[in-house]
Amino acid sequence: MHISKVEIGNFRKLTATRITFAEEKTIFVGANNSGKTSAMTALRRFLVDPRGFTINDFSLAHWQALDAQGVDWETALNNKNPLPTPDLSDFLPQLDVWLEVGKGEMHYVQKLIPTLDWKSGPLGVRLRFEPDDALKFQQEYLAARMKAAETTKAAIKELGGKGETSQLELWPLSLVDFLDRRLRLFFKVKAYLLDPAKLVEPTNGMAAMQVLPEGLEPVDGNPLDGLIQIDEIGAQRGFGATSSSRAQRDDTVSEAKPSRRLSTQLRSYYDTHLDWQDTPEPSDLKAMDALEKARKVFDERLSESFAKALQELQRLGYPGLSDPKLKIATKLRLQDGLSHDSAVQYEVPAALGSEVHRLPEDSNGLGFQNLVSMVFGLMSYRDAWMRVRKGNEIEVKPTAPLHLMLIEEPEAYLHAQVQQVFIKHAYDVLRNDPSLGKSTTFRTQLVVSTHSSHVAHACDFAALRYFRRLPPNTKRKTPTACVVSLSSVFGEQDQTAKFVTRYLRATHCDLFFADAAVFIEGSAERILVPHFVEETEAFKYLRSCYISWLEVGGSHAHRFKRLVDALGLTTLVITDLDAKNPTTGKSENPALGKALEARNETLREWTPKKKLVDDLIDLKEHDKALIYPNGYSVRAAYQTGTKVKVGANEEELLANTFEDALLYRNLEFFKNRSATGLAGAFKRAIVESTSTAELAKKVGEEIRSGNKAEFALELLFSEDVEKLKIPNYIEEGLLWLISQLKRQESELAPKTGAVS
Repeated sequence: MHISKVEIGNFRKLTATRITFAEEKTIFVGANNSGKTSAMTALRRFLVDPRGFTINDFSLAHWQALDAQGVDWETALNNKNPLPTPDLSDFLPQLDVWLEVGKGEMHYVQKLIPTLDWKSGPLGVRLRFEPDDALKFQQEYLAARMKAAETTKAAIKELGGKGETSQLELWPLSLVDFLDRRLRLFFKVKAYLLDPAKLVEPTNGMAAMQVLPEGLEPVDGNPLDGLIQIDEIGAQRGFGATSSSRAQRDDTVSEAKPSRRLSTQLRSYYDTHLDWQDTPEPSDLKAMDALEKARKVFDERLSESFAKALQELQRLGYPGLSDPKLKIATKLRLQDGLSHDSAVQYEVPAALGSEVHRLPEDSNGLGFQNLVSMVFGLMSYRDAWMRVRKGNEIEVKPTAPLHLMLIEEPEAYLHAQVQQVFIKHAYDVLRNDPSLGKSTTFRTQLVVSTHSSHVAHACDFAALRYFRRLPPNTKRKTPTACVVSLSSVFGEQDQTAKFVTRYLRATHCDLFFADAAVFIEGSAERILVPHFVEETEAFKYLRSCYISWLEVGGSHAHRFKRLVDALGLTTLVITDLDAKNPTTGKSENPALGKALEARNETLREWTPKKKLVDDLIDLKEHDKALIYPNGYSVRAAYQTGTKVKVGANEEELLANTFEDALLYRNLEFFKNRSATGLAGAFKRAIVESTSTAELAKKVGEEIRSGNKAEFALELLFSEDVEKLKIPNYIEEGLLWLISQLKRQESELAPKTGAVS
């Protein structure tokens, strides 16, 4: 049995979102403000601590409708009409938990079985945050509104209706304003059983959460109690894991509290799982004997030290003759040694044979402290789940068959390699118990949200869940989000899927956290284009955006089409025409009127889906991009004509690669400088050529045999690199990218005034 998926509705920007869970490890990735934190908070609110709900957890898209319902109630009351029955079902935050239950596991889920015909498969529970008594809630709201209106009216009358109080408005101003203060007083989480037959696939990324039958009564209590143990390590903001555990509270273990000290965590772990003093075993007697001897010696010393002070106290007449006399004695427990500042120490490496140096825990780096803290947290939650105790206490409740562990942003303070080590081994820590391992009797599922490309890189592609931002439209009045399971992007593992997966694993995964992607075909572009962005005033806006620069080598950008479509990521592809003769198949310098074709698959199959060089050159700017309804767009930037003057003649030349396009835009730059390699060859070609055709031929030959990366590095580190001008086609592409990102910014995070 495991959680196969959850569906979140009406919670912050997640208005209807399905998140599929992997059987072991699920990783939430996505750009800033994409909904990862909303998802983790929803799991926390519904599964760990419902007391944290606030009005801000209700989707902003529904606030206006909530207020409108409150107005309807007031209108009916003022007109002395029957009050409408309160119906907030379309606006209530809810979480659907779907379990995949196998044969032989029916005894775990008896409370969830919808019909007698059910044998195995999916079972669902809806947890909904709703009024405990809807009519009472309605009446209290109307009473508060009436009282505010009467108080305001009386104040205005008392002041003679003067203008100073005419704008006075008292709480509550609206239904949302009332909920802002009274939410927890009237609302609670209730549970409903779902019908597996009504489970349908999302449409355009949005979950189609089933509508509960009218009059359906909630089940008593929480049907997930005893079935799932849910534990959490919250976001690591400063050292120490802020954690809570509903399961631990149920087992009468003291609730884990935020702690910034490893010594406190270790003592808590000892108290819960290692303490032997109540039920000692024979192997513990030696330690007990040593502890008792130490206690007696210490008591004798304390009695001597406090003797004068106690005698002085008695001279004051207290204790009296009938009062018990004070006696100083100690009760030593081993875990008391974990309470002081130096309880946890780090050994500092020293030369062989020299004295070992030890420093207190605060002297070590925050990253290492945070790593140890999280690992001890995982161990503690695992042992609490498996009822690990030193003694043989009789447990009242059986062990839950499923353990759900939530970790938010584990990467805080951790070095890149340590982030990868942690995420690779966190699940193993949770399974490191003799009763667990590969056993399916007790299952563990780990859910992690992260902003770290290093964490994403260390995980299987199939474990990643990408949170995609969606702009408002006619149905969605506010920005929202959907979730893409990257395991389903490519379907069957064809060659394209293998290429993309291997490429991302071999390079980096910051694509999953970017505002936009720029695919670059060659090494020279990868070196110089980011430099142009950093140094050119026209591209200043891009420097404040999170751009993922990916060098895909050759003409492989088109292989990422399905991934880009799934991520909904605005993308610019900087690529080459790669003109060829369709008859011979040989590469040629591009020219108009020769029926040449582009061999580039990106231009032929993705965007702009043209293969003739003449058609590509004649395209208008707006025809080079694909604009999708969900707010993202894709555009190809390829070589176009540049006017070049050789001798007395000036003609328009079509470049075939980035290098010759750079040359044609900077002819005087290369002509008047001393250089070696490909740049030196360019200078010789300029000097020796008597026509643009001869120049194009010579340059093409030099590029085919030259070292492009060396050429780019030489330019990058030259003293006059600031004189270089970016090729026209790349400049146009980057300016297009800026316009698209500004458009997205205005849609996803509207600001006052126009977007500059």
